[in-house]
Parts: sequence; structure tokens; C-alpha cells
Amino acid sequence: MIARNTILGFVLISQICVGFIGNSLLFVFYVYMYFIHSHLRKPIDLIFMHLTLGNILTVVFSLTPHIIVYFGAGNAINAVSCKAFLYIYRLSRAISICTTSFLSTFQAITISPRNSKWAWIKSRLSMCIFPSFLFFWILNMLIYIHLIDAEVPRTNVTMVGAGYFKSYCRSEVRNIPSHSFVSFLLIKDILLVIIMICTSLYMVSVLRRHHKRAQHLHSPSLSAQPSPENKATHSILVVVSCFVLFYGLNSLMTLYIFYAPQKNPNLYPITVILSSCYPTLCPFVLMKNSKIISRFYSSIL
Repeated sequence: MIARNTILGFVLISQICVGFIGNSLLFVFYVYMYFIHSHLRKPIDLIFMHLTLGNILTVVFSLTPHIIVYFGAGNAINAVSCKAFLYIYRLSRAISICTTSFLSTFQAITISPRNSKWAWIKSRLSMCIFPSFLFFWILNMLIYIHLIDAEVPRTNVTMVGAGYFKSYCRSEVRNIPSHSFVSFLLIKDILLVIIMICTSLYMVSVLRRHHKRAQHLHSPSLSAQPSPENKATHSILVVVSCFVLFYGLNSLMTLYIFYAPQKNPNLYPITVILSSCYPTLCPFVLMKNSKIISRFYSSIL
């Protein structure tokens, strides 16, 4: 068991290092481009900055307490730190979900044709960014503060029946505000995922129509060269696909663990790794599909 925990600890350390470094590099790049090279500034860069910030917080506060436990220092996590870790993790995860959904919607409206029903809001899009961020933070802070009392430090007692616990904390169902509150959280996340899927499908249809028009107007060699907007759209589509995949897998695993009559401790490390896959991979997907970012860091190195 000790060797297994040590291996898991090193796996999580590698994941937190990769995720933290990747998101930090991307955050520094967007800050540099936005404030130093203002002529290259784009409104969507603010959304990318906000997303990377949410990813950094998610990776750090999701994995750090598990690493502490797997290396045998679990007693250092008391009731206060248990609640703090889980609250900030849930808040940052919610911010990441909201920002990804907002990013997908923002780009779908940006690439929509001038005669579409979204044309009226195009000119106002940039004015919606900061109010949306403020709304995301205030709403989710107020939502997840109600779950603080439901979290207590984990004990060695075997947990049976409905409930969920991590390597350092466990949720007491009797302290959760109500089943309707949990349903509200679930519906909120499902609606955001539906928005991501719908806007992604819309972007795919717009790109297909654009590609067909380009083939008719230009030579095949010119039509094969995607525009910067199309490249950004492709990156966002990949990011959204990664989010839906890992969010779906993690949610199914979490629901199974929560309602399983007998808890299987071997499943907990899987949920921990799955919960941090999206924020860990997200910056590298964005960097891979951006030549500007690649040139920026290659010039530095």
C-alpha cells in the first residue's frame, strides 16, 4: 500500500507540474501580448487568460491535498484546510466550466455570418467579457459556499451507502443542503455542456460552409490555407471536445462512487486523475494550434 501510494503521489506531482507550467506559460503569453503588444490585442485573449487562470487553480487545489496524503502527511489536513481545498477546487472547476462554455459561445458568434441572427450582438461582444467573468465568480462563490458544512476530514471508518469522499475529505449527505440543491448543480453543469456542444456544432457547420465557398471562389491551394479565425475555431473545438470527454468520464465515475453501496478505494485515484486531465491538457492544445505562441516561446528559448 505504501509503495502504491508513493507511485500515485509521483504521478500526481508530474501531472501538477505539467498542468501548472503549461497554463502558466500560456497565461504569461496572453498577458504579454495583451499589455505589451497592444496592436495584436484581441478580445478573445481575455477569455483565454481567464481560462488558464481557472485551470491553474483547478490543478493546484485538486491535486495538492492528494499528494500530501499519498506521501503520508494526511494528518496535516485538518477540518479548515479540508474545507478550503475543496471549496477553492469546486469554485475554480466551476469557473473553468463557465469560461469554456463562454469561450465556445463567443467564438461561435464571432465567426457567424453578417446576416445571421447573432449579427446584432457582434459589436457588443467585447463589452460582455468582464461582466460575464464577474457574474461567474460571484454566482459560483455563492453556490459552493453552501457545501462547506458537508465536508469533514476523512477518518479510517469504512463508508457505506450514498456519499463521496476523497483521500483527505468525505462528504456527509445529511449536511448537504437538499437534494434539489444537488439537482440544481447537476442541471447547471449539464446546461453549460449542452451550450458547448450546440455552439461547437454551429461552428462546424459555419466552417464547412466557408470551406465550400472558398473552393468555388479560389484555387484548391488557397482554399486549403485556413484563416487565423478558422485556426482559432479549430483550437476551441478541440478544447471543448477534450472538456466534454473528460468531464463526462469523471462525472460518471463520481456518480457511481457516490451511490455505490460499498465504496471501492481503488476508484478514487482514477477520479482524481480524470478531474485534472482537462486543465492539464488544455494549454498544450491551444499552444499546438497557435503559430504565434510557438514562435513567441521559440524566440525566447
